[in-house]
Amino acid sequence: MANPLRTHLEKVVAFTDAEFEFVHSHFTRRRYKKHQFLVQEGELVPYAYFIVSGLVKLGYTDAAGKQHIISFAMEDWWESDFQAFYTQTRATLTLDCLEDTEVLCLSFANYQKLRTDLHKMEHFFLEKSNGGHIAAQRRILSLLTTNARERYEQVVQQFPSLLQRVPKTLLAAYLGVSRETLSRLSS
Repeated sequence: MANPLRTHLEKVVAFTDAEFEFVHSHFTRRRYKKHQFLVQEGELVPYAYFIVSGLVKLGYTDAAGKQHIISFAMEDWWESDFQAFYTQTRATLTLDCLEDTEVLCLSFANYQKLRTDLHKMEHFFLEKSNGGHIAAQRRILSLLTTNARERYEQVVQQFPSLLQRVPKTLLAAYLGVSRETLSRLSS
């Protein structure tokens, strides 16, 4: 059976078995139950997470108590409060499990070590970072320039499996609409 991390990495760059073993040795495998937090607002963020199985949501709760969903991440994706991770500061976001989830955790020290000791990983992280920036810009533009129906249709087209895995209240928060509006859009 193929290693999901290796399969993921090799979408960007190929590794010898020895190189991959070196990379893999810098990760820690963890399992979390549904509703468990990986990152909580106000805490330090020790890891970037590669999702092996399961589903997580990254969110922010404003001063009025309204929940804003920044993103969902499922198998073969990376997630964390990256601002806090890269700057080694306290989280402003929360990351929690919507399903039982298995992750590979990469500490900041190991992230730095992989970048320094294996040029291929520096290239990999740069490519993933660039892709993340592009996706974030697309999401911002979508929120600024499209209506609720168009945003819903974008999610249906880009991430059809999310509709089966994410509760409608959370999908509504992600789209920036009420639960009632989402019900009208999805009927």
